[in-house]
Amino acid sequence: MSNEILYILLPDYAAHEIVYLSQAIASDEFALKQNPKYVNKIVAPALEPVKSISGFHTLPDYSFDTMPDDFAALILIGGFGWSTPAAARVAPLVRQAIDSGRIVGAICNAASFMAKNGLLNSFKHTGNGLEQLKLWGGDKYTNPEDYVNAQAVCDKNVVTANGSATLEFAKELLMLLENDSPERIELYYQFNKQGFCNLFSHQ
Repeated sequence: MSNEILYILLPDYAAHEIVYLSQAIASDEFALKQNPKYVNKIVAPALEPVKSISGFHTLPDYSFDTMPDDFAALILIGGFGWSTPAAARVAPLVRQAIDSGRIVGAICNAASFMAKNGLLNSFKHTGNGLEQLKLWGGDKYTNPEDYVNAQAVCDKNVVTANGSATLEFAKELLMLLENDSPERIELYYQFNKQGFCNLFSHQ
């Protein structure tokens, strides 16, 4: 299996939601990894820069037409593009990834998009509140009883999170990917959650 982690970015994506996961994949606390277990790659609708809600532009590695069939994980980054026509081509990509047992992550409005396409009906999950999942999902969302009121939820190979859970989203995916030892992943989480001064208080 390929070691590429594919991040799907739609126009007006939430740049902050990619930061903790992609950083831990590419570097440790000292420097860029010489031989990382995984490689970050960006997928967008076309091979042209895609704009974040902050106004930054990211040049994708792949378009929907050129992305590989083989990858380690498919990560749907939230933002305002998930309710637009640009998102329509993503659903079959996610369904194929789930069916083939690959890791899938969806945060913020991307989790609502999953509900809209019936992709959460076999998993415990979370998102931007149960009401938003029902609103987006309509008749396609048939699994409200497996909604969990948590920052991030991992069930089988699917991780979902709400829009304030960037760090928890990263932690669950890093554990699922076995990117490092559980102890080091937990330390990374606590370091960013608590902050340097709280975690390493000097008397």
